[in-house]
Amino acid sequence: MAALAVLAVVLTTAVVLAPAWLADSGPGDFADQHMLRRALRDGFVAYWNSGDRAHPPALASVIDYWFRYHVAKGAIAAVLLIVLIALAALLWKAYPRADGLGVAQQSALVTAGTLVSLFALAALLVVIANIQGAVAPFSSLLPMLPSGANDPQLAATFDQIRQQLAGTASTTPPVDDMVSDFARYHVTMASIAAILATTALGLTAVSWKRFTPSADTRTRRILCASGIVTALLSLAWFVLLAANTTAAIHSTSALSAFFNGNW
Repeated sequence: MAALAVLAVVLTTAVVLAPAWLADSGPGDFADQHMLRRALRDGFVAYWNSGDRAHPPALASVIDYWFRYHVAKGAIAAVLLIVLIALAALLWKAYPRADGLGVAQQSALVTAGTLVSLFALAALLVVIANIQGAVAPFSSLLPMLPSGANDPQLAATFDQIRQQLAGTASTTPPVDDMVSDFARYHVTMASIAAILATTALGLTAVSWKRFTPSADTRTRRILCASGIVTALLSLAWFVLLAANTTAAIHSTSALSAFFNGNW
């Protein structure tokens, strides 16, 4: 347990600090958030002015960096998730065998198991977000654009995009490209949510099936809590599935909402 706990701390630090350094292998100093945002604004304006679906080099370099960033962060977070699951399993397995421990020590086991389980859930969310970002890095970058809305060129670009998305002007290849990428962004999340919802339902069924014949009080408590938590998680994943499926189907409206400041 001690070794896993130390490894978890190291990996948590790596998730925060390492991705930008690992991804920053290109010519731009994109590990600097200010430089990244400025390069994104400039590249996005150049992309729009080109009138082409192909990303110009200025934007392509930013997207490539963001893809590498998500891959690095997602990979580290996945290893962290495995470590946290292993640590949580050891803690929860130790609880039913805690007859020789005092009340305070038993409470410490439960507290530690709960905290590690919550950290594992957080690590899972990081993995999910980075899978989504790696599949559609362009859409993942879009939320960084509004910070430059005071730029006259960017403001004019936004106005033209809004008009096309609202149907008041014919769409150009860049808008078609953004709509397509935005749909892919939400399809990715919907697919992940479907897998996780099904998995959570399966874990709920297993927990309640094992709960009925179990005679050990501590084991029953763990199974009961597990069944409730996984049932709630399955509901949350189904809500996420529905929301992202709707956004993918209506990707034009969803993208319009973003450019109007509603996303």
